[in-house]
Amino acid sequence: MRAIRLVFVILVLAVAGVLAYNYWTGNGWTLRPPSSSATGIDADKAREQGADFARKAAETTKVAAERTGEVMTEAAITAKIKSKMALDDYVKARTINVDTTGTTVTLTGTVHSEQERQRAVRLARETESITQVIDKLQVAK
Repeated sequence: MRAIRLVFVILVLAVAGVLAYNYWTGNGWTLRPPSSSATGIDADKAREQGADFARKAAETTKVAAERTGEVMTEAAITAKIKSKMALDDYVKARTINVDTTGTTVTLTGTVHSEQERQRAVRLARETESITQVIDKLQVAK
């Protein structure tokens, strides 16, 4: 039992001695971070690169947010036109497809009469922020 205690005490002293030596010489496992000259890393250059990456990420995020806003606007215009057609008594909205690109709307599908076609085109033209309506509606015979 004494031999085990002696081995344990010697082991603890050896570990403490190695840690103390490494601490004073700056080698190995220490409580101080290594100097930049020891690691070969230029902290100022790394800081500048990090700032550049952050700027580029912010610009990319801004562009993506603007594009998302455009897509949301197009979807809102499409939904508004489809809602107008669904609420109209003369237009059968189920047979008409509405595609919006920017401020241009394209109507495709089949309608039952020329009056229904004209009414669908008029509903699309009367929608706010629409500059052009492309009529590709077919009148069923």
